[in-house]
Amino acid sequence: MSLKSPCSKICMMDPETGLCAGCHRTLEEIGRWSSYSEEERTEVWKKLEIRKSELKKEN
Repeated sequence: MSLKSPCSKICMMDPETGLCAGCHRTLEEIGRWSSYSEEERTEVWKKLEIRKSELKKEN
């Protein structure tokens, strides 16, 4: 079973962080998502959890 995309349909890049405001991915991660292996997708998901918690701490 393939990992679902983290896209939340709120597509707006934050110029300060370089991350999408909706899913917290970089442009590179968004652009390459469909060609990533399951292992690469899993790694991105792990990074997203860390990014989200770091952004919450900052706010």
